[in-house]
Amino acid sequence: MSRIRLLPETVASQVAAGEVVERPASVIKELVENSIDGEAGKIDILIRRGGISLVRVIDDGCGMDRDDALLSLERHATSKIRSAGDLAAIATLGFRGEALPSIASVSRFRLTTREPNAVAGTEIVVNGGKIDIVRDGGEAPGTQVEVRSLFYNLPARRKFLRSENTETRNIEHQLHLQAIGHWQIAFTFVRADATVFQLPAAANLRDRIRDLYGNDLLERLLEVRPADGGKIDISGFIGQGGLSRQTRAQQLVFVNGRAVENPVVSAALREGYHTALMKGQFPITFLFLNLDAAAVDVNVHPAKREVRFRNPAHVHEAVVVAIRETLESGRRDWEKKFHAPAVAGVADPGRAAPHQPHVDLTLRLQMLAPEASHRELPHLHGAAQAVIPRREDAEGPHKISRDTQPDARRNQQFQIIGILNKLYVLMENADGLVLVDQHAAHERILFEELRRRMEQQGVPTQKLLLAHTFDLPPRDAEWVERNLSILQKMGIGIESFGPNTFKIDSLPAFLKTSDPISFMQRVIDDLKSASERSSPMRLGEETIAKTVCRHAVKANDPLRYLEVEKLVQDLLDCDLPYCCPHGRPTMIQISLTELEKKFGRRV
Repeated sequence: MSRIRLLPETVASQVAAGEVVERPASVIKELVENSIDGEAGKIDILIRRGGISLVRVIDDGCGMDRDDALLSLERHATSKIRSAGDLAAIATLGFRGEALPSIASVSRFRLTTREPNAVAGTEIVVNGGKIDIVRDGGEAPGTQVEVRSLFYNLPARRKFLRSENTETRNIEHQLHLQAIGHWQIAFTFVRADATVFQLPAAANLRDRIRDLYGNDLLERLLEVRPADGGKIDISGFIGQGGLSRQTRAQQLVFVNGRAVENPVVSAALREGYHTALMKGQFPITFLFLNLDAAAVDVNVHPAKREVRFRNPAHVHEAVVVAIRETLESGRRDWEKKFHAPAVAGVADPGRAAPHQPHVDLTLRLQMLAPEASHRELPHLHGAAQAVIPRREDAEGPHKISRDTQPDARRNQQFQIIGILNKLYVLMENADGLVLVDQHAAHERILFEELRRRMEQQGVPTQKLLLAHTFDLPPRDAEWVERNLSILQKMGIGIESFGPNTFKIDSLPAFLKTSDPISFMQRVIDDLKSASERSSPMRLGEETIAKTVCRHAVKANDPLRYLEVEKLVQDLLDCDLPYCCPHGRPTMIQISLTELEKKFGRRV
């Protein structure tokens, strides 16, 4: 008796549905993508009971005639591709032709559609994959799909669905992805007759982000500057350094308009935000990558969530550069808030100032000789001075008079007004109140200075008592062969010692490890995801961060006015001034508008 037999069409459709239709959010995704491909300008979505009872998607797209409507319910019937060659350059969101028949096989399904110039439309009713009714319909131009009683004929599958609230949140997240990725389309989402959101067609991505997430988040985003030339166009918005979430829920990445998850892009985002985010945190991104359709393979996942790049290294480097350049441009814009022409009330530099004790301030970290690297780093001089002048010396309570500065700078827009809890520097600028964490700020200053000096003067190395040899898998060995010079610049004395074998005879002096072989394995895994433009001090950055944390000014360390001013000035000169090496923010801006709302002066 033959062991191999053809599956019945109904069973085959349900097997396909198991890949395409995981939950109600999958149904929403497939139907909305069909509407987008159908050139819809407005898409309405209605659900009941988390989409389990009802999902309805209505669009005003091109619609279909009766023949096309019937063909759309056949497996592998699609208008998106014509030949195998089309798979090499897919420009639409859908292309397999499995969505509608798969959904119809596990639900009570109703499709109504009409072309804009047609007198009558078409209505098709399907139950469990079997067509029950085909007749004329009188719906508006476009397409309407109703999916009722999802998985009614697969009770075992229905048991795996989560609660209504969980399924609704998944649907809402999916709609956020589609609305962000296609901001030129109007979206309306209704849950059990209650409108969750109603988004008009937006003029640009900025407006759509404001409509969905509010102006507070938008103000903390940096616009990605379009790259000049190149085969990858990267645009969108990313969060400032220090702005993060505990999950990837708001790490949105779109490739040619398709929301995707890709390890290459995720690794590039972590690399681009290096030292600008806390460990275990994820950046907020609305990142769009547009590249030649032939350079990306979207046919690698049943639900089309993942893509594969023809040249992943090129994509990785392009994303890292875009993130770093955007953070750098954000630093320049951010710094402008604290520099401007003369501000009213600032003392004239030529004006005589009362006598003050001399301040020997050295916030810049002095580089120690390699042989004295075990000594403590220098501390601030005069740290015992009180930061707040006596009441009779100040303009008001807890007010630092700028008239007492012999070197007041006319180009400063900020004004230091006091210290809160012996830790937070209070400053006033044109936008409102600024709080500076003096410890985090000093950490960033010392970190960048020490890293810069070690890059310029080289990494001190220490010979191992005995050289170590180790073997690597072929892929890792090939990577090490190509990057021997980079590893040597980082202070690692490594050289080839045979096929897939390497020898280590020295390591950076500041690294303490009892197992050089395990250390090298970790180094290779870490550096393989690093950018080609990464700092040669990459290996020592964690050690540097720990070192400067111990030697930076602490809470309760009193600073005099000139020391605080120098701290702020040096912070503004840093590459990433808005976060410490551990990713914590150094400054927080509280706008005048926010203060007015707190005091009831503005609604």
